[in-house]
Amino acid sequence: MKKTLLLLLISLFVLQSCVINSEIVYHKDAASTMLTDIDMKEFIKEMKAMTPDSLQNKKEFGDMDKLPTTWTSIYELEKKEGKTTKDPDSLRIMKKIFMKSSKENNDPVGFSLKLDHFTQTDYKALNNFTKQETLPLEQNIYNLWDGKTLTIDTNNFNLKSLKEALSKQSPDGQSDEAGDDGKTEGMMMMFFKKIETTLKFEGKIKSITGKHDWLKQVDDHSVKIEYDIKSMFDKDATLKNADKKIIIVTE
Repeated sequence: MKKTLLLLLISLFVLQSCVINSEIVYHKDAASTMLTDIDMKEFIKEMKAMTPDSLQNKKEFGDMDKLPTTWTSIYELEKKEGKTTKDPDSLRIMKKIFMKSSKENNDPVGFSLKLDHFTQTDYKALNNFTKQETLPLEQNIYNLWDGKTLTIDTNNFNLKSLKEALSKQSPDGQSDEAGDDGKTEGMMMMFFKKIETTLKFEGKIKSITGKHDWLKQVDDHSVKIEYDIKSMFDKDATLKNADKKIIIVTE
């Protein structure tokens, strides 16, 4: 799992600028589905322009080339590697997390991750699962949703999982030394062009209580979080609106 997933993520996040778009759909049965797309198309073009033609036939993407282009569960990926686990919670979670790559002209141009119809119980198990496996999760999946009301903790407006992925392991697969937080933050500001998350509801939004500069209502069924990466790591940055809790009630 770590060879297929962790190294893949590190290669994506460290080697190029990318755009990350996430979407969390809140279902009326109190479950939710998260989809994250990582777009690296621009980097691929830049890299090809700088690579001599004689070298472009070589496999340059490592584990990225091995990732299926159709949704495949982490359970199936580990099964193909001959790995198994007997923990029932881990098995349940692994069967509900899916990955795939996207390609153009046989070259990878993106990577996607999906958490399919997760319940609050699933998220509790996921929290334990991610202590062992690093995943590029949108932290807002951990907000409370009961099928009608979403209570957003704006402390979840962070890039914790991405920062942990960068801090945990360097591009060459060696663990970083402690105290590299400043280095990691600098890398994030350099390599991430745009990160945003859309929260969609099956029911119509009835009311929104609380405000934050990064959260805007898009339409009757969705709001969007646009992360200001620079101000996120600027200790002197101030926000006009930064309520700790935002409550969205749907019909």
